[in-house]
Amino acid sequence: MSQVYVADDPQGGRVEYRDRKRAWWLLSVVYPLLPFTGMALHAYTGAQIALGLPLLISYGLMPLLDYLLGEDENNPPEAVVPQLEQDRYYRWLTWATVPLHFVALVGCAWWVGTQDLAWWAVLMLAYIAGTDSGLGINTGHELGHKYTRTEQWLARLVLAVPAYGHFTVEHGRGHHRWVSTPEDHASARMGENIYRFALRELPGGIRRAWALEKERLQKEGRSAWSLHNTMLQSYAITAVLQLGLVATWGWVMLPFLAVHNVVAWWQLTSANYVEHYGLLRDRLPSGAYETPQPHHSWNANHLVTNLALFHLQRHSDHHAYPSRRYQSLRHFEDLPQLPSGYFGMFPLAYIPPLWFRVMDPRLLALPHVRGDLGKVNIDPARREAIVARYGVPRH
Repeated sequence: MSQVYVADDPQGGRVEYRDRKRAWWLLSVVYPLLPFTGMALHAYTGAQIALGLPLLISYGLMPLLDYLLGEDENNPPEAVVPQLEQDRYYRWLTWATVPLHFVALVGCAWWVGTQDLAWWAVLMLAYIAGTDSGLGINTGHELGHKYTRTEQWLARLVLAVPAYGHFTVEHGRGHHRWVSTPEDHASARMGENIYRFALRELPGGIRRAWALEKERLQKEGRSAWSLHNTMLQSYAITAVLQLGLVATWGWVMLPFLAVHNVVAWWQLTSANYVEHYGLLRDRLPSGAYETPQPHHSWNANHLVTNLALFHLQRHSDHHAYPSRRYQSLRHFEDLPQLPSGYFGMFPLAYIPPLWFRVMDPRLLALPHVRGDLGKVNIDPARREAIVARYGVPRH
């Protein structure tokens, strides 16, 4: 499993690098199978509450491990990055993860369809399946930024599990262009709670993705309703998968899948909310926005959750260099840093007063902000209250 990369650095001479996390990246692969731990414990104990074990692991054990094991600020030397990016081991891990998301959903559906479960246990397992498929959107995120035909198709496949086939279009051609600006519905504003953000982000993503894909197809002389529409390709797989589950296990699948889909979307909304909260790109004299920089995203170097999320939390480098593969993403000094990994930040976001208490001072203390509200993306509905509390913008 050990692999040493050797290169010549014009400035530093011979460079050797070993990725000490190489084997540990397998956590991102097996993590989608987490729902089976709850089903196994339910089968062993007979207690339906045991199905909730994955929630305890995700929102209890994972933040605790992040706290105990700390952060990883290690960067691969730039001289070896080309070799690291060409190492097919890393992309095989993302490829292998795709079918496991199908296995997880079908497994949860099978348990619901074959066990005598109380209504609350059905909903809990649907919620767990949804959080798991939210991880599938993360897998689709990593694959969707790559330009190989195989990875583009794998992204559409895995996004079909939670019925989120528009994501690669919206994310790559929409969010990455407008990130950390008031125009971007996927960038949360200071003072905007996650629930109001969701009402803007969820429908906005679908509308923008459809407009972008329609524009692309029109330039090719094709209809937006053609088989060449990548969104419709993914949604067609969703229809086959989810209608197949209904046909196999009956009408109980309808509420199960409805909750599963919404929770998966909510997981992506939660990630979007914490990744760019309040951050704002400056306008250039031309009126255009500056190029996205690492300080336009909140970063997290917490080791365990990064290993479970294909380095998604090194979001600052990702937005500065979107095509960089997960194993090559870097830490930078003086970045906006989250106080916990995503599994700790999501529950915090769900309690807005606590979120604002933790994140607003952290936002205003950033080196490029220093209390200047003119350098913050503020919710218009909360602007007066924020200005009254923190002062008049100076920018």
